[in-house]
Amino acid sequence: MLVGGCVRDRVLGIESKDLDVEVYGLEPALLRSILEQFGHVNTVGEHFSVYKVGVQDSASSERLEIDVSIPRRESKSGRGHRGFLIEGDPGMTFEEAARRRDFTINAILYDPLRDETVDPYHGLGDFKNHLLRAVSDETFTEDSLRVLRAVQLAARFELMIDEGTVQLCRGIDLSDLPHERIWGEIEKLLVMAERPSIGLSAAHQLEVLDKLFPEIGALVGRRSAHAGEDAFEHTKLVVDEAVKLSSDLPKAKRLTVMLATLCHDLGEPRTSADEYLAPTASLLSKLGVHSIGSYDVRSQVLSLVQEQGAPRRFYQGTANDGDFRRLAQRVELDLLYRVAKSCAAGRRGQSNAVAEDWFIERARELGVEHRPPDPLLLGRHLVEAGIEPGPNMGRLLKRVYELQLDGEVTTQEEALAEALRLK
Repeated sequence: MLVGGCVRDRVLGIESKDLDVEVYGLEPALLRSILEQFGHVNTVGEHFSVYKVGVQDSASSERLEIDVSIPRRESKSGRGHRGFLIEGDPGMTFEEAARRRDFTINAILYDPLRDETVDPYHGLGDFKNHLLRAVSDETFTEDSLRVLRAVQLAARFELMIDEGTVQLCRGIDLSDLPHERIWGEIEKLLVMAERPSIGLSAAHQLEVLDKLFPEIGALVGRRSAHAGEDAFEHTKLVVDEAVKLSSDLPKAKRLTVMLATLCHDLGEPRTSADEYLAPTASLLSKLGVHSIGSYDVRSQVLSLVQEQGAPRRFYQGTANDGDFRRLAQRVELDLLYRVAKSCAAGRRGQSNAVAEDWFIERARELGVEHRPPDPLLLGRHLVEAGIEPGPNMGRLLKRVYELQLDGEVTTQEEALAEALRLK
């Protein structure tokens, strides 16, 4: 039987490459020997035998990783989402095996050989009714991570959460969840949902904000510094706009824009820079967000939140080319444009953002939308001109680069001449 998310995706008409197969009636050793005929098999779990099998997809020629397991029982053995005793049992019924699942929409089984669906907990009906419902009141509360799964699933599939499930979630202690598991679910909310606002509303409804993210919870009922409305409602509008404005970005930068829009209203205005950024820094720490790949997401999010008003300020003032180049040293202007435009759309309820569009066009004209200008003058140029390495060289390079930012030197020859004049 196919189980889990791939069956849910099939119901929705979504192609899934993550296949989970549950095999009934075969002992683990025999199952493994059969699977080894198809390719290399890695075993995960000593007592419940999940086999990871690499196979070639004949239709697409892609290499697929398929998880194959026998049905298993879970019993609570300790605190936390990992505190479970898990044992495989190939003799379980479909209903018994599906009972350990979190929500009914994830407890649907599909027999690919007979083209039959087995739905012991009426997940198909819940899908039809746009409802997210726990499979079992008795087992649901044993895994605290399920509360955050409710948040991201409600957003991704635009579901209402069953009232009984709401009450179950509210009663679950979330203090055992580590950063990486919290971030795993919030990441799905931010990059897999067309309307993350649904998840934010669910997080408020399930009291997740009170327990894990009081920085966001503080927005509820507070007047937005960027719009004349409730800051929480404004933030929900802004994150939904950011989904559309960041969809073409690579994952790390997309998450950076989504996090910056989520955090853009957390700080209290008219405070010091450190105080203003403190709620954002606190939230990023709770999520365990630092770098993704080689991209420093944390520092970029903090800079985006700090500089979010720059596009409008530049448009309304007398910003010169040097101001754009210096700002590009502190923050990526393309991302800043997307954050500011999302905020503008959320504030006005439409995508008319004259100041933001003017800002990015100027940045593109100057070639600084992604990074500041590369220095025309390097240390090796000064060495070749007879200047010894040391503090004076560093001072000269910095001074000449400032002149470059202001447009007073535009070629390497001009930069070197200026350095020699200043030495």
